[in-house]
Amino acid sequence: MNKYLSFFRLRFVNSLQYRSAAFAGIATQFFWGLMELLLFSAFYRAGDTAALPMRFDQLASYIWLQQAFLALFMNWYWDEDILSAITEGSIAYELCRPLDLYTMWFARSAASRLAKAVLRCMPILVIAALLPPPFRLGLPASLPDFLLFLLSMLLGFSVVVAFAMLIYALCFFTISPMGVRIVAMSLMELLSGSVLPLPFLPDKLRAVLELLPFASMQNVPLRIYAGQIAGRERAFTMALQAVWLVLLAAAGKALMNLALRRVVVQGG
Repeated sequence: MNKYLSFFRLRFVNSLQYRSAAFAGIATQFFWGLMELLLFSAFYRAGDTAALPMRFDQLASYIWLQQAFLALFMNWYWDEDILSAITEGSIAYELCRPLDLYTMWFARSAASRLAKAVLRCMPILVIAALLPPPFRLGLPASLPDFLLFLLSMLLGFSVVVAFAMLIYALCFFTISPMGVRIVAMSLMELLSGSVLPLPFLPDKLRAVLELLPFASMQNVPLRIYAGQIAGRERAFTMALQAVWLVLLAAAGKALMNLALRRVVVQGG
């Protein structure tokens, strides 16, 4: 385990060096979140707010957390080192190491996302908490709720990385990874609550989507923090997160093992 923690630490520290990109990301994500809230504000003022699935203060917390922790859940980020290792043949060097390739790549992928989030989250959270109501980031209802939110964030983040690892494994079976990436990115963008929070979708469609792995990514932790998921529903959704994490990790590892038994590196 110490070997994989070393890979995690090394990638995490290296990723912390990109501070200029982080500053640009902070400004972009803050103003994007503000534009989203202004758009939703006009929508809320124009309709019957009692009929809407989320209160505006809950929606504000959802959007600010989404922007602050975008790096943990962003669906367009793929580790180019992993993809180039698959497509260009440098995986031969990776296979020379006495390590489990899936676990090593999982640690590196998680570290990259986490480092980006660490650099960007605090300024956005602080500024969002200082905004006037109803646009400000609210506080969780209680300390236990906050702790459950953190646990759900960890599960959701792990589901994202496990899903990305499954996509990397699929890339072994394609000539170019671009098509697989586009399909995966589109599914995550639409079905995870990234474009529109899932409660705003039609009830029958939402009931189906909430059972898929995409809903276990950012949808669950952000709604738990906002107080939109509570009680038995919260316990069920967090258990579902754990189930999807196990299933995706098992599928990704099995598929990668199958690919590695057949992989052929030409040239060199």
